[in-house]
Amino acid sequence: MPLLLSGKVEAFKELYVLISGEMVHVLFVIGFVALIKGADMLVEGASSVGKKFNLSSLIIGLTIVSFGTSLPELLVNIMASFSGSAELAIGNVFGSNVANILLILGVSAMICPLPITRNTYFSEIPFSLIATLLVGFLANASIETFGVNQDGELLLSSFDGYVLLFFFTLFLGYVYIVSKQNQGIEGEPEIKETSWSKSIAYILVGMVGLYFGGKWVVDGAIELAVHFGLSETFIGLTVVAIGTSLPELVTSVIAALKKQTDIAVGNAIGSNIFNLLWILGLSAAIKPLPFEVISNMDVFMIILASTFLIMAVVIGKRPVISRWEGLWFVLAYGVYMVFLVNRG
Repeated sequence: MPLLLSGKVEAFKELYVLISGEMVHVLFVIGFVALIKGADMLVEGASSVGKKFNLSSLIIGLTIVSFGTSLPELLVNIMASFSGSAELAIGNVFGSNVANILLILGVSAMICPLPITRNTYFSEIPFSLIATLLVGFLANASIETFGVNQDGELLLSSFDGYVLLFFFTLFLGYVYIVSKQNQGIEGEPEIKETSWSKSIAYILVGMVGLYFGGKWVVDGAIELAVHFGLSETFIGLTVVAIGTSLPELVTSVIAALKKQTDIAVGNAIGSNIFNLLWILGLSAAIKPLPFEVISNMDVFMIILASTFLIMAVVIGKRPVISRWEGLWFVLAYGVYMVFLVNRG
């Protein structure tokens, strides 16, 4: 009898593994939905709680809402780091940043030309470029003094993570100062206040959605990489990067349709800075991220995309990304995808 029971248990385990293996691709897709909806519910619930504590819509927008659109990338990166998939984590951030400029701003500009404000042109775009160069420098530098990277391998160490987080706090200080100067301007987010029970339920459900969504996306991405013989970097740069950039894409497209072009541009550029300084910084601070030499090509692509953005502003009679330039952005993103496929 015990042998029969043991055989049934083993058979059940094998069946479970088989079903899990088949379901991983389905859960990969469901994971993106859970990530995006979970982030949305968490932001809505937390914003309502913030409103109950008499925080201004401006402060809520700068903190909870801004962090909320970057939560999918953050959760995927943390899950990938603990799963030992640093390539996926770094590829996710780099791929998201290229998508934010070429795909998201490109699509938004094709819907409605995007004027670039003075602050964005002289401060935020250069800050984004500096953040990109800083990540590239730290990943390729060996800091023997602090006892990291002594094996000669490239990595973003815990020390590098703290450096990135320090620069992120400087950026938050800049955003706060700018927001105080522009207080009361049109476009300040209106926060809907709901009951305590509904707000807390949204927060809890959102957190659960983010956790399982992040796990399913990472597990599915690793499985896809193994199944098709592709690198985790490739999967991170393409499928995962586009999937986790969906909140920014939806936000920017809706803003463009409503002619709120400042929100569309600020959302994409701000997200890039969040990704490089906050998400990579926090991920590296938790667990050092090994960095492949080939990823320098993706750092270069972010710099190139930022250069395209600056050129689009400089060329023409006024600082604006026109519909035609938006089309060129999308085409450039398509060329980059072809390059990644060939690179594998």
